Amino acid sequence: MSAAPDSKRRKLSAPEVAETSNGSAEQATVDIGVFIPIGNNGWLISTTSPQYMPSFELNKQIVQKAEGYGLDFALSMIKLRGFGGKSEFWDHNLESFTLMSAIAAVTSKIKLFASTAILTLPPPLVARMASTIDSIAPGRFGVNIVTGWQAAEYTQMGIWPGDSYFGYRYDYASEYVQVMKDLWTKGSSDFKGKHFTMTDCKLSPPPSGKIPIVAAGQSGRGMEFAANYADFDFIMGTGYNTPLAFADASERLKDAAAKAGRDCGAMVLFMVIADETDEAAEAKWKTYYEGMDLDALAWIGEMTSKDKNADQNSTAKTIIKKDLPPGSVNLNMGTLVGSYENVAGMLDEVATVGGMKGIMLVFDDFLEGLDVFGTKIQPLMKSRKGRA
Repeated sequence: MSAAPDSKRRKLSAPEVAETSNGSAEQATVDIGVFIPIGNNGWLISTTSPQYMPSFELNKQIVQKAEGYGLDFALSMIKLRGFGGKSEFWDHNLESFTLMSAIAAVTSKIKLFASTAILTLPPPLVARMASTIDSIAPGRFGVNIVTGWQAAEYTQMGIWPGDSYFGYRYDYASEYVQVMKDLWTKGSSDFKGKHFTMTDCKLSPPPSGKIPIVAAGQSGRGMEFAANYADFDFIMGTGYNTPLAFADASERLKDAAAKAGRDCGAMVLFMVIADETDEAAEAKWKTYYEGMDLDALAWIGEMTSKDKNADQNSTAKTIIKKDLPPGSVNLNMGTLVGSYENVAGMLDEVATVGGMKGIMLVFDDFLEGLDVFGTKIQPLMKSRKGRA
């Protein structure tokens, strides 16, 4: 296994700046949120990373800390079956909507997104669930659309439509979202499609306002869906201390949104591992990837191989790679490792990418990581000036 690159050698480029109306130079501010650990051990597939079980109490503390530090949103995934291995990775998961409903009642400002696995719940029910949570947290709730890439999550319940679903899942998702939007905006739906048929389907009371939609498409078809139906598209950062490496994906999304004539921007995901010095942060990262759970990764490889329609930009192709480089330990998401100052600089670089609407963060240890971010990284970020 190759060693991680040395972040000390990475020369941070100066962040781009925008010129204000009075001629002064100022970097645009950026929304930042947290991808909360609804599954055990967060996003590190390792036996040597922090080991913990998900709970309402843990996630409540995480979101309340995020809100206290001025973060803008929190998103919870939905995962119905884990990957096993010695770490039992994601074998233990909470449910997204019920968790976020409870968190909505104990927060006051932060925006909250819950995820629907669209093969499991009909769109009128999810529309009503969203409207209910909006009544708890008016104007603060949105829905993340999960089309599904791990067949085993659904075969265990007898609801997997077959591997042909990979070829039409975004058509299915398009109809799904349209039904929800009809119900939220008009209170009724008579939608007639290939996958859903509504007959005077009703929803009342309506939400207090628009319910934003998050998608997670990185393939060409996935981005087309996001551009036409979503407000944000969840994109994974890539590489080790390469904050601008996702820019091509953001540009592809911008093009898709322009073609659709809609405003849909990237919500980019990064893991942050920070410490007082680069060396201390790199030592943590090394410990984590040296404990990589190979059995869990083998399961992921088996599941992703079932999608024969996946292009090279798809999530299935991104999260597992041949020869298991160190990044495999966190699904090959973009990873920012270094001193507080260097991580702040790299996040400022992320904020300069065109078409980017928000940065979503995960941490090796969420409670400690949020305290570090809120007190030692965020105050150094030009792109969060005045936001915390």
